[in-house]
Amino acid sequence: MPTLWTGRFGGEESNDELRAIGDSLEFDRRLYAEDIAGTRAHVAMLAGSDLINAEELSAILEALDRVESEIGSGTFEFDVNDEDIHTAVERRVTEITAAGAKIHTGRSRNDQVAVDTRLFTRSAIDRIVDLIRRLQATLLGAAEESGADVVPAYTHLQRAQPVSLGHYFLSHGWALQRDVERLTDARTRVNTSPLGAGAIAGTSLPIDVHATAKELGFDRVFENSIDAVGDRDFVAETLFCLALLGVHLSRIGEDIALWSSSEFGYLL
Repeated sequence: MPTLWTGRFGGEESNDELRAIGDSLEFDRRLYAEDIAGTRAHVAMLAGSDLINAEELSAILEALDRVESEIGSGTFEFDVNDEDIHTAVERRVTEITAAGAKIHTGRSRNDQVAVDTRLFTRSAIDRIVDLIRRLQATLLGAAEESGADVVPAYTHLQRAQPVSLGHYFLSHGWALQRDVERLTDARTRVNTSPLGAGAIAGTSLPIDVHATAKELGFDRVFENSIDAVGDRDFVAETLFCLALLGVHLSRIGEDIALWSSSEFGYLL
């Protein structure tokens, strides 16, 4: 297999083995929590569908807890053959318990990666919306504290009309509100479970896609298996929302820079 570079895992000791060109572990290892969460839901569903027994389920869940702890603490030993976080987790679980060989039953890497990416994106949106809300609260507090203070409003760096300082602060708050609404709307399309779509056309095994969707907090399950494993629209849409958020934040930053200059002297 073609090789490209010498791997290095998370600042730990360098690995002298050349990594395969298709290796993605350096990038997708950040998905370990989502991968383990998705696997927990999947194996619980397998047990509920009588595809694994209770003893196997218990052993796998204990192994997943151990793997999550090892990765989180930095003690997890990645192998040169771990081409991505998904194979790394499965390999380690199977080392801990032979039942680990069954965790991929009724699942493909395709729907596994898709669910991990959706879980990661959903979590990121939730964290970012929370941060925006906190910034909005700060702006609202500043507006309320400004009282009757008046400042000149500018167009093209030319003085235009006098406005209250609170009116200025809230102008940024309203722009951020649109960012919240866009991200919240994008989240509705993120929150669809692709588990059960398999490689591209599902599985003949009697799995329960609604059970895994519910366990992982998804609003709905996929309608078309081909689309489910191929869809990355939600990533592009989220990135657009974040790019526009960046524009709005840069406007605040630029105003701070201008107001701190000697020409303005508003901030000392």
